[in-house]
This record gives sequence, C-alpha cells and structure tokens, in this order.
Amino acid sequence: MLSSRLFSQDYFPQIHSHLRYFHTFMMQTERFQKAHNKFISSKLLFSLGVLMGETHLIYMDHAATTFTKPEVIEAMLPFLKEHFGNPSSLYSIGREGKEAVETSRKKLAKALGAAQPEEIYFTSGGTESDNWAIKGTAFSRQKKGKHIITTPIEHHAVLYPCEYLETQGFEVTYLPVDEYGLVNPAEVEASIKKDTVLISVMYANNEIGTIEPILEIGKIAREHGIPFHTDAVQVIGKVPLDLQREHKDVDMLSLSSHKFYGPKGIGALYIREGTEIDNYMHGGAQERGKRAGTENVVGIVGMGKAIELATANIEAHNEKLSKMRARLMAGILEIPYCRLNGHPEKRLPGNLNFSFEYIEGESLLLMLDQMGICCSTGSACSSGSSEPSHVLRAIGLAPKTAQGTLRLTLGDANSEEDIDYVLEVLPEVVGKLRAISPFYKPESKCEK
Repeated sequence: MLSSRLFSQDYFPQIHSHLRYFHTFMMQTERFQKAHNKFISSKLLFSLGVLMGETHLIYMDHAATTFTKPEVIEAMLPFLKEHFGNPSSLYSIGREGKEAVETSRKKLAKALGAAQPEEIYFTSGGTESDNWAIKGTAFSRQKKGKHIITTPIEHHAVLYPCEYLETQGFEVTYLPVDEYGLVNPAEVEASIKKDTVLISVMYANNEIGTIEPILEIGKIAREHGIPFHTDAVQVIGKVPLDLQREHKDVDMLSLSSHKFYGPKGIGALYIREGTEIDNYMHGGAQERGKRAGTENVVGIVGMGKAIELATANIEAHNEKLSKMRARLMAGILEIPYCRLNGHPEKRLPGNLNFSFEYIEGESLLLMLDQMGICCSTGSACSSGSSEPSHVLRAIGLAPKTAQGTLRLTLGDANSEEDIDYVLEVLPEVVGKLRAISPFYKPESKCEK
C-alpha cells in the first residue's frame, strides 16, 4: 500500500481534529452506511480517509512503472551531490563517475548472465533500446536483405520502428498469435526467407502477461544465422536470465530500469559480442563509440542497484506474487460476463488482464481511482489512444469487449489486504456501470 497522508496533525491540528470527528461519526453511523447511494458514501469515506492519512492508495499498475526502492535512492544520492563529475573527465570526481558506471555495467552483466560487461550498453530506456535493436540491425544488414519477422502484439517501441522501416523498403512479417497471445515457433521458421535479417519477439507481453517460447524461437534463429532480439522489459526480476547458457541464442535484449524498482529515464541494450548493428547516437565516444552522449551516471547507478535487488531472490518474489494473483483472479472471475486475457498459466506472476462486457474500461478505471485503486486499461505508453488495444485485437477480441478491459499488475507495493479491498470494491463498481449501460441485460451473452 502507498500511504497518502495529506494533512498532518502537527501542521493542521484544528482541521485534523474536525476531520477525525466527522470521519469517525460517518464510519459509525449505520444509517449512513446503509444509505441508498452506498457507492457515493464509500467514495466520501475514502476521500476523508486519505485526508486523514488513515486510508492508503492501492497501486496495481507495476507493469506501467514501479516505485524507486529506498536502497536505490540511497545509492543514487551521492551522485546527485558530491560525486557529480563527468565520467569522461580525467580528474578525480570524473574518474569516480566512470568507475560507478562500470561497476553498474558489471552488475547488469552478472544479473543477465552475460559473458562480459562490455556487452551491456546504457540507453535512456526500453523504447530507445528497442529502436536501436530494430533499426540498428536492419540498416547494418540491409545489403544482406530487407526482411524482418516480428509479432502484432509487440510494444509500440518495436512496432513503430518496423513500420518506419517499411517506408524505407523493408518487408515485415507479423506472425499470427493464438487466443492467448502465444507465438508458434513453427510459424517463425516457416516465415524465414533468404533475405531475413532480424527476428524480434518480446519475452513477455506488457498487457496480457503471456510469456513467449523465447528459447525455441532463439534456437530457430541461431540455426538460420539470423540475429534474434527480444524485448525483455517486463521480465527482469520475474524470469531468471542466463545469456551464456539457457538464453545463449538471444543476440539482443532490451530492459528498462523503472520496471524493476529503479529510476526512470535509464535502460540498457544487451548486444552479444559479434552482433552486427549500427551505432544509434553520434557525437561522442561514450559506450565504446556506439551510443554518444554524456552518461546518466545517477540513473546508471540506480539501475545497477535495482537489478541487483530485483534478481537476488526471484523464486520467493514470484511465489508471493503468484499466490496473490491466484486469489485475485479467482475472485474477479466470479463477476458475471468477465474473461481473463492471456495465457492462464504461461504468464508473468503479477499480471492479470480482464475484459468486462457492457462497460467502458476508462469509466471503470476512473471509478476505481476514486476508490483509491490505481490500475490501467493497458499499456501506459498508449493510454492517450481511444482505439482498442492492438494486443487484444490480435488475440481475437471483439472491439466492444476490448474496450472494457482492465489490467491489474501486482508488485512489491501490494499485500493480501489490497486483494481483499479490490475484491470488495470491483464487483460493486462493475455493477454500477452496468446498471447505467443501455446495452446490458442480465440475460445478455458475451462477445468473444
């Protein structure tokens, strides 16, 4: 839970006293709690509780971003103060910055099981890493061919670069996925042509949580001598990675710090030694000449600490998330006309994605927000779009069904009490929205 204490007794004693009296009175008034407009009363009680600091915001959108852990902030602080030097400078505080960057590079290499730290390149985040992998590989190998293989459920940081490359004469094959969002490795192999220069398939989907058969796809790519990239932004700290052994067929891997309790604005691209790829940024010798620009030292330090913490005990972390997810999933599926999106088993431990018939996802989202529950309708990077999710459309959902989607992604901020509260509030909110829907009737049937 994330506390939201807005008024402190130390600073607002009279306001605090009056709010406490009113909040207690309303909580204890049986008539008020059983009033006809129970939903409005619940919202008012919640708002008062937030003002009193006695109610918590429940954050269930960890796929969008995570809070920065205190240990990470502590590691970063010296590089915002006394250790502010430019890593390219030769004097002492510059050397301190350079040493910190290389220490974090080693931490990332260890966490990913990379053969050497020099295979880790720091970027501004997952979007830049994906762009670099897609466009950098395509342009460096265009004399060998102009065919790329990917899927229709990739993050837009992969899809949009592919669409751009299509304007530059490249051909892109978008592999079909099944009703769970799974790619069939046989389809990958069947799509390979003589001029295929890149295969890019995400490790796990950011919206529906489905985990793809990356090992099988990587093996196919290696057998055909084609570079293989995977967007692994969602899996750090959830799936153990070993790029020298189990994941030895992955040539490029994207990651983003703020998805595993690190700071925003910093990410990395793993590039296996010997992989042919063009430089992404020009203007300096940073990142061994491949990505110019003064390094984000404080972000890099934070990312190094974050990945160290995130990969320290993955099994125990996943067990906790999986237990909470199972209880939350079972409770939500009891709501009529509700379906789970994504694979029921082959999915990230904290991810749940549901579609509710006869309601709008945005209305559901806003009403839950008023009740102190933070979640989403899908990818945070496309939240401004009114179109149904491209991922949900790719797995075969009807537009109306896709519009009524809610994504709940659990993480370190959550507890069993959070699950209790969501299971208490969500059915009521869904019922309220359906009651005002002109399309809903109890005997209605769901659309796929």
